[in-house]
Amino acid sequence: MIVDERIVTYLHSLEKSNGKLCDEIERYAHKTDVPIIRKEMESFLKVMISIKAPSNILEIGTAIGYSAILMAAAMPEKCKITTIENYEKRIPIARENIEKAGFSDRINLIEGDALKVLPGLKETYDFVFMDAAKGQYMNYLEMIIEKVETGGIIICDNVLQEGDIVKSRYGIERRNRTIHGRMRDFLYELKNRNDLETTVVPIGDGITVSVRKEIS
Repeated sequence: MIVDERIVTYLHSLEKSNGKLCDEIERYAHKTDVPIIRKEMESFLKVMISIKAPSNILEIGTAIGYSAILMAAAMPEKCKITTIENYEKRIPIARENIEKAGFSDRINLIEGDALKVLPGLKETYDFVFMDAAKGQYMNYLEMIIEKVETGGIIICDNVLQEGDIVKSRYGIERRNRTIHGRMRDFLYELKNRNDLETTVVPIGDGITVSVRKEIS
């Protein structure tokens, strides 16, 4: 827990329902241990979509379609989402949820490993939401950066690893040291790139918000 648990509980109590379908998806996710975004991240994502009013969104990590549906409900009518998922068992559930939400014409779900899918995408995007394999964030970034328009926003979820990110690698379980090191490298990269302006926000499990800058 990064933020005091009492504060998080209070903030959650202020949240309203995202609709019957989203409530059903959320209950299913918690019951079956499918990772979906946290309540505080839901609100943040919807507000950022409303502020940016994007025309073309890229999501890396569909899971069962929860965050894509939330974004679709908040985005302008002419906006579209391309979302990528590699876990075969979740893909049909995501497609069904997207169809139930009435967003099949606005959300394009691509099946496959993002590391293989991303190089083949020919479009540019003004909003990117990254919530997939944390150890691959650096690789994803290198593949998408040239596809992000100037002024475009990149949001990455779960970057603080429940606070473990501040620990020495020797204070981390051996099996988690690789991803711990990669995430620290990723955060350093985001904060030091000349083509990005980045802030790290300690909500949920930590997120980054980056804006693509024009480099002269």
